[in-house]
Amino acid sequence: MADDASPPLIPYQRREKLLQHLRRDGVLSVQQITQLLGVSHMTVRRDIAELERQGLAFTVPGGVRIASQVRSEPSHQDKSLLEQPQKEAMAGCAAAFVEDGMTLYLDAGTTLLALVPHLARHRGLTVVSNDFSTVDRLMAEGPHLEIIHTGGRAEVANRSTVGRLAAATLRELALDLAFLSTSSWDLLRGVTTPSDAKVEVKRAALESARSAVLVAGSSKFGTFGRYRVADLSDLGTVVTDDALSEAAAAGVRDSGVELHLAAGG
Repeated sequence: MADDASPPLIPYQRREKLLQHLRRDGVLSVQQITQLLGVSHMTVRRDIAELERQGLAFTVPGGVRIASQVRSEPSHQDKSLLEQPQKEAMAGCAAAFVEDGMTLYLDAGTTLLALVPHLARHRGLTVVSNDFSTVDRLMAEGPHLEIIHTGGRAEVANRSTVGRLAAATLRELALDLAFLSTSSWDLLRGVTTPSDAKVEVKRAALESARSAVLVAGSSKFGTFGRYRVADLSDLGTVVTDDALSEAAAAGVRDSGVELHLAAGG
């Protein structure tokens, strides 16, 4: 418990002390924080919400954690088994940005793979992707879609291509809209990845597109990889699922990003 003889900390001091404990321990329960700081549960929850709004900490059931680093990504097969309802909900939300006649980029990953069936109702689309599974699914949708694979160096585990050659293809195209995926994103670091080979491809898509949308699950929020791709403001629009906390959503919107929470995941 806090020393009764000590004057109470002002909110800024209290939150800084909480961050110090989180940097040391990684994750703390609300009960632990009340004991460490000598304050009520209500005060702790207000502090957590403010830190989350600033992108400095992230709620977990019963407590809070500091941003965690993603050092590797699961394979395409493993990702295909995770959070499928959320991916379907986000794909349905992202589909609202697509219009007939567009040239689109679909980044690699199972989240954007779920967007493919929504494209079948449109006409005159050209769809570009570096993902083999996405291109397979696009070809199955019929001849009314123009399909371009970026080529490049194959990453077998992720069924996609990366590197300079894939980026070069994207730089030759005039994209109306780029849908980006990511294994990690947060308010302070933006879109990041543990794979340096993916950075050039994602940046090339951003540079070639008139507009871009990040489509990423809330479970990946508050994590970061070693390599930075872009700030969230560089994309402008984010689609995630409605499990993102209210405080985190407020922080993203406060940064000027247009945020869409897909319901029903």
